Amino acid sequence: MIRIEENISLQHLNTFGIAAKAKYFVEVTTIEALQELIQSSLFRDNKHFVLGGGSNVLFTKDFDGIIIKASIMGVSIEEENEDFVFISSASGENWHTLVMYCLQHQWGGIENLSLIPGTVGAAPIQNIGAYGVEIKDAITNVDGIELVSGIKRSFTNAECCFNYRESIFKQELREKFFISSITLRLTKKNHKLNTQYGAIQDILKQQNIDHPTINDVSNAVIAIRQSKLPDPRVIGNAGSFFKNPTISEKEFALIKKQYPLIPSYPSDNQSVKIPAGWLIEQCGWKGKRIKNIGVHPQQALVLVNYGNGNGKEIFQLAIDIQTSVKEKFGVTLTTEVNII
Repeated sequence: MIRIEENISLQHLNTFGIAAKAKYFVEVTTIEALQELIQSSLFRDNKHFVLGGGSNVLFTKDFDGIIIKASIMGVSIEEENEDFVFISSASGENWHTLVMYCLQHQWGGIENLSLIPGTVGAAPIQNIGAYGVEIKDAITNVDGIELVSGIKRSFTNAECCFNYRESIFKQELREKFFISSITLRLTKKNHKLNTQYGAIQDILKQQNIDHPTINDVSNAVIAIRQSKLPDPRVIGNAGSFFKNPTISEKEFALIKKQYPLIPSYPSDNQSVKIPAGWLIEQCGWKGKRIKNIGVHPQQALVLVNYGNGNGKEIFQLAIDIQTSVKEKFGVTLTTEVNII
């Protein structure tokens, strides 16, 4: 039997710490409970939003519908051989906890994704990534429930249509599919380490580590993230607010002519990726505070709630940043955070 609550505060359920309320709130711990909810008139008559760890959402107002809290738990080995292990993780599990669990078993492939906030269910939606690795590199399947029919469905990696911070779950199936679990293929030996990012190399060098393990890489990533990103338990934030924009080589050449020091990374299809944080910093936003909100002083990609800020104020700040970057560089920044 599902338990439906009314007029529930969401302040402790989003990492920005925004004081929004949900008209209806349901915590789902089993697939059967979700299917029961889908068959109800309450579900049919109201809009809905699936909430994981609340680390990638900005509430700009109260939610006049049903918040479905994804709390299905469990991790298991589906299959393994001499070289690989296939593990299934339920969507309600904490992502970083899962990474640590894998490292304890010496399973490699997601160590670069250490300390990314949020739940396992949110990982494929965003195609979370960091330091040269994306979750799409490890995912074999995404399983869940179609929210229209309640029917179970499984997606292969190809069917997920993964792209940079994108997936079918953010596009065609946005708010139409509930992710119940994911399956990851991880290495048991001969781990393919990704240490190409300079910051990782710097830390390994400082520690005199010439032949790093997957645990060494994870520890380096954790150290980098802790040095740059504020802890949401201390300062309200949702991590990177904007995606790094990708532009054509021709557009990049024009910008580089005017700004020779602009950093960049090669991308697919003869395009170039520019760090959004650098663009924002050049526009003078880094460290800027406006009453209760602002831009973090150590990472311009992160918008913060210093306390008592509201979602509308943060949303307006994001719009102002987008406008100034567009005016200065002719580049459009898109948000990584879900704005409700």
